[in-house]
Amino acid sequence: MSERGPWAAREHGPSPEPPHSAPAEATAEAPATPLKAARRTGLLVTFVLGGLTALPPLSMDMYLPALPQVTSALRSPAATIQLTLTACLAGMALGQLVIGPMSDKWGRRRPLLAGMVVYVLATALCALAPTAELLIAFRLLQGLAGAAAIVIARAVVRDLYDGVEMARFFSTLMLISGSAPIIAPLIGGQVLRFSDWRGVFLVLTAVGLALTLVAWRSLGETLPPERRHTGGVGAALRTMRGLLGDRVFAGYTLAGGFAFAVLFSYISASPFVVQEIYGASPQAFSLLFGLNSVGLIAVGQINGKLLVGRVSLDKALATGLAVITVASVALLLMSTGVFGEVGLVPIAAALFVLMSAMGLVLPNTNAQALMRTPHAAGSASALLGTSSFLVGAIASPLVGIAGEDTAVPMALVQLTCSLLSVACFVLMCRPWQTREPAA
Repeated sequence: MSERGPWAAREHGPSPEPPHSAPAEATAEAPATPLKAARRTGLLVTFVLGGLTALPPLSMDMYLPALPQVTSALRSPAATIQLTLTACLAGMALGQLVIGPMSDKWGRRRPLLAGMVVYVLATALCALAPTAELLIAFRLLQGLAGAAAIVIARAVVRDLYDGVEMARFFSTLMLISGSAPIIAPLIGGQVLRFSDWRGVFLVLTAVGLALTLVAWRSLGETLPPERRHTGGVGAALRTMRGLLGDRVFAGYTLAGGFAFAVLFSYISASPFVVQEIYGASPQAFSLLFGLNSVGLIAVGQINGKLLVGRVSLDKALATGLAVITVASVALLLMSTGVFGEVGLVPIAAALFVLMSAMGLVLPNTNAQALMRTPHAAGSASALLGTSSFLVGAIASPLVGIAGEDTAVPMALVQLTCSLLSVACFVLMCRPWQTREPAA
């Protein structure tokens, strides 16, 4: 397959400076190398990377308004149908462990395109699934293949950017990928006006096909041959073991993973909480979900445009974690009846605050972790994604463990994961200490 795209002609250029020639703090503020400056993304490629990072929320959020309908159509309990979300998340988690190291060995382009082709086929099969069990299996395959999009997009950003510029670019991607939770449920809700839940997967198939074609035509190779790993499975496992042995990298990875679990417990439970408990229509749920995503995007842009470079990434991250924890406490108190019977508005307000604070947490945990791993961006990206999706997959069934008539499990999972995220950040990252560069 030919290497097409705006970067293909530069992939054999000189390699950047050794990854550990300066302390991590100095690297964060240093200007980009001439090579990285020469390979900056154009507008189209920025949108392609944003689209790739948007694929997981598209795959899950467009489907959310249809969850109650799927429960009825396939004659399965809500907990079983929620496993379709868990299967997709678990597939994305496991797929990243495989595809991330593959991209370090063979480059970014070929594993990405192969994964996208399988994603399109698996999504089409989801539309045809006759039973809940087969839908769960096809969603697992969809997640395994779709993992290529998010893990390689993150690795490409690490190939091209350093330090605070990387944090800014992650916030730019959030502007694009964060639009997916706004658009996806709205599209899903409108599709349900004219079709059933299978139509949602047909729309996702078309989206995946379009993104595959645009990536094939526009996205060139960003990892030159001289920077690729030549080892096999054993070498990949040794690389990952070395990354996990870095306490600071592991701390940011776990902090981001538990924060993602807070987010996904909301994604998994909110269709039932908002529609079944508070009686909102699928369209009203879609509007509320979209509003929360607007908050996430807005805070993400404040982070990238105003805070990065003026406030340390750790301070911004700590603020986000504190807000998420407070919002989770408020949700738990309201759902347990401490304030008496509350309506949809107070619950929706707390969820809005929680979602918005993710704009401070997600880009900064990614940037801080990847800043320590220029030598193995694909494997590091895989570990970041796997931790997030695995913890999210565990959180998904827990939020429905007490049935569809209470929001207490959702709030309890959110508070527990918030506290675990704070603990990992404080005890492992130790942001008040001066850090040595990663080994």
